[in-house]
Amino acid sequence: MTLTDLKDPRTLYPQPPFEKQPQPAPGFTEKMDPRPDHGEDSYIGHGRLAGRKALITGGDSGIGRAAAIAMVREGAVVTLNYLPDEEEDARSLQSLLAKDGEVHLIPGDITDKAFCRALIKDAAGQMGGLDILVNNAAKQVRQESIDDISDEQFDGTMKTNVYALFWLTTAAMKIMPPGSTIINVSSTQGFNPAPVLIDYATSKFAIRGFTEALAQGAIEKGIRVNGIAPGPFWTPLQPSTGQSQDKVQHFGEATPMGRPGQPAELGGAFVFLASQESSYMTGEFIGVTGGKPIS
Repeated sequence: MTLTDLKDPRTLYPQPPFEKQPQPAPGFTEKMDPRPDHGEDSYIGHGRLAGRKALITGGDSGIGRAAAIAMVREGAVVTLNYLPDEEEDARSLQSLLAKDGEVHLIPGDITDKAFCRALIKDAAGQMGGLDILVNNAAKQVRQESIDDISDEQFDGTMKTNVYALFWLTTAAMKIMPPGSTIINVSSTQGFNPAPVLIDYATSKFAIRGFTEALAQGAIEKGIRVNGIAPGPFWTPLQPSTGQSQDKVQHFGEATPMGRPGQPAELGGAFVFLASQESSYMTGEFIGVTGGKPIS
């Protein structure tokens, strides 16, 4: 690398202010401005996951899409799970990666216990096994007060972010061989919660505890369990239900880098935790936050 190859991380990707861009949940990549970068044109694989078999929930867009691009280009066979409404994003990703490797699609709602059990079985059946599980799918709804959080919203957040994590993990561990890895996506909200994201932050604290506790027992089966704690990342979750439109305009501005992260900036972290390069890590979290340390 020469000095001319170096790029200032503060200006590497778009900086706020952004336009207001309301969307209905779950949100769609193609409607965002600027369009998120998931590594479509930049991620280059080096065979670090050759022969591996991964299931990624919420794999059609945002952080899950970046993880899928990175893992497929590193040689893994990947199955994507997503909501049926997100079929267009999932199909576009499958098409993008057609020349790079094998991608399977299994739409469905992970808030349903029976579907979660079937998802693990079907994904393993399609890929001929399962040795990487990425629990990424999440529900986030901003509310100004706890009084604005309905029972239905709280229940939906917990079932998406916590119950599904439990159902998928327990089913997967029954069939994952030694050397397998589980990667759970928490958040900076699981370390430093915001009052407008009470139910979301609660779920992300739960993911943190689940990961740290599970890792101690899973290693007895040779399975490593780690997590990633992203800061503000530019994904469809934000303009749909994750932030107010005023916050969307200034999203990521308060970080030391002065901008939101792009999903492409997380792909390498997933590959590292899935690969043998992180073989002495379990029960740990990687913070990718734009300069705000997790603690």
